[in-house]
Amino acid sequence: MYKKNGLLLFLALLETMTLVAQTKELQFAETAGNYYRVYSEQGQEAALALAKEMDARFIIYNRLFRFTPSRLSQPLVVRSFVTKSEYDSYVSAKLGTLRNGAVYLHYNNRPDLNELVLLENSDEAKKVFPHQAFIQFLRAFIPNPPTWVQEGLAIYFTTLGYDRSKGEATYEENLSWLDMVKGWGSSAPSLEAVVMSDIQNPLPSPQIQGASWALISFLLNTDNEEYRRSLYEIFMVLSPTESREGNSTLALGRIIPWVQVDEISRDYQNYIKERKTFAEIVEEGRKAYANKDLAKAEVLFLSAMNLQPNHYAPYYYLGLLSYEQKKYDMAENYYRSALLYGADVALVNYALGLNAGAAGRKADAVQYLEKAAAAAPDRYKAKVQELLPRFK
Repeated sequence: MYKKNGLLLFLALLETMTLVAQTKELQFAETAGNYYRVYSEQGQEAALALAKEMDARFIIYNRLFRFTPSRLSQPLVVRSFVTKSEYDSYVSAKLGTLRNGAVYLHYNNRPDLNELVLLENSDEAKKVFPHQAFIQFLRAFIPNPPTWVQEGLAIYFTTLGYDRSKGEATYEENLSWLDMVKGWGSSAPSLEAVVMSDIQNPLPSPQIQGASWALISFLLNTDNEEYRRSLYEIFMVLSPTESREGNSTLALGRIIPWVQVDEISRDYQNYIKERKTFAEIVEEGRKAYANKDLAKAEVLFLSAMNLQPNHYAPYYYLGLLSYEQKKYDMAENYYRSALLYGADVALVNYALGLNAGAAGRKADAVQYLEKAAAAAPDRYKAKVQELLPRFK
């Protein structure tokens, strides 16, 4: 009787848990995009916005891979939480552990259960969501890609952002691993070690992540057409039915016959040594500007601007360069861009004041200089008081 009652109690408890789970499931708004099915705890409008973002990300990823979308047997699933406790409970129930921000859940034998789970509007999600979103895309087509392809490109796309208010994707090349990889020096994993990691001796993390990013960055940025072509052909030969080892072997087969391993390895190492971070480029530009080498400084600051188009520093220094060359309208445009991207308000208004004064726009000069003095009186009040009589 005790066992029977215990069984009935267990069944009743199981039924209650199922009903609770179903109730929670009904709390998610559901919508379908072109490639995704989105469930959002935040409601229908949020679900639609997320579906639009995911579709945009899919298109950008696929510009590189050229996968045939019809190969997908079902939409990719994204489940969005805004309540941290609910997110933590859901993820821990699936994994037995917590994952901050976002996680892609992949089941080789049950693709219908695959889903990307995220905690929207959290600081952690901003860091890891783009990484996990790319992995979901790649493994939807190739469940077991070579580790260096998966990790290298996931890091490459970590800085792919999306402005939902404008419906626009944004991208700045991710160089966050460059200092670490350069710091490895002669102990950095060789190209062969990276490509062979799934076949022979697996590289430890974070070596495999940093080295994989470095290899992907090299292959995507190289001027050597054969190297780039090898990467694109690797994407074409990856198989949805192969293991990671099998796909790594297929990838290797697209490299060996067409390039000299010693040559590509040397070029890869040189690329890492010579590749400069944003901060290094800006510092070189500052030195060139200080040495009055304006042509070199301009090239460097334009390069920095292309690398991080939303950072104020290149715009400010390009404004200084334009001012030096008496291109006052151009200087003002650069200074205004610097303000837009967060430059020091007092510093840039002071520069705008000098620029307007040099251009003969005295009223504008006074307005800008007074803004500089008001924003930082300790730095600019005395300077501005000295300058203002010239423009009145």
